Amino acid sequence: MITRRELNRATLARQLLLRRHAMPALQAVEHLVGLQAQAPFPPYFGLWSRLEGFGPEELARLLVERDVVRMVLMRGTVHLVSAADGLALRPLVQPMLTKFLTAAHGPRLRDVDVEELVKVGRETLDQAGPLTAAKLAAQLAEHFPAVGADTLAQAMRCLVPLVQVPPRAVWGKAGQTAYATIETWLGREQHPAPSPETMVLRYLAAFGPATVADVQAWSGLTGLREIVEPLRPSLLRLRDENGRELLDLPEAPRPDADEPAPVRLVAPFDNVLLSHADRTRVISDEHRRRVITVNGQVLGTVLVDGFVRGVWRRDKHVVTVEPFAPLTAGQVEEVRAEALALLAFAEPGRSAVHEVRVVEG
Repeated sequence: MITRRELNRATLARQLLLRRHAMPALQAVEHLVGLQAQAPFPPYFGLWSRLEGFGPEELARLLVERDVVRMVLMRGTVHLVSAADGLALRPLVQPMLTKFLTAAHGPRLRDVDVEELVKVGRETLDQAGPLTAAKLAAQLAEHFPAVGADTLAQAMRCLVPLVQVPPRAVWGKAGQTAYATIETWLGREQHPAPSPETMVLRYLAAFGPATVADVQAWSGLTGLREIVEPLRPSLLRLRDENGRELLDLPEAPRPDADEPAPVRLVAPFDNVLLSHADRTRVISDEHRRRVITVNGQVLGTVLVDGFVRGVWRRDKHVVTVEPFAPLTAGQVEEVRAEALALLAFAEPGRSAVHEVRVVEG
């Protein structure tokens, strides 16, 4: 039996959120199996909330030096992952991306030789790239005039492993989203036979204990039970308060329910909120509706005693925190201290103008 609080503490421990760790950024990115990166800069704040002494230049350098890449992966969303994981994970999630493309654009691609489209798209990027989606689609339209630009761009996005190249998402810089194939960008081919079993075990190390449904919610893949079944004898089996079976690595950390959980300002789009079928280990269903907006944005959240208790937003030198319920005086002070630390990270040397507003409803 594992209680919800014990499950919360286990998840936070795996997610490096019970304490800040003295760990290189690349090692953290690999441990977390990437960070969701729908917007350019949340991964910087995601690592700041987890790592001791982390500065944005460390991740910026990894992007520029091609040690990490930004690309469409789990759940069909943009993730920042290590170069090695980009090469290994993309083939594993390809069935999900193909299924999405067929469902969303299948009729418009019915008369298209998809293999030829991929061939022409790859050649175009290798010869003229990196290219924005609009420029890539415009060049493809010369070969496939009967297909709309959006469909051409989506087909490339789903069928070809494309990475978003710098200066996009480099701290302190701005740039349009431009794409190159991962093979050209890294000078290496995709993994020829990546292991789905390894993917499941790494998920458990970063997000467990978890159900099979949780693994599927994180990856976007279906039919994973047949992958998990052969692993079952080597895994620890637990039951949650609702009687559901959760699987885990026997040696993975599972702290006591009373393990202290410090206040954390969790980045927008953070995977800790998005990687389980049942997310109540971190956020209630009621609060989830206030964090994930109707247009798909995922706000920055405030963890108090391990659970989401509010949201935060940064506007240059001001952080505004909106708790969902009144906080104690001590919790407010912890929130203020963490918000000031976030501002010091984002705008070093400007403490005189930094401001934290805690707006309680």
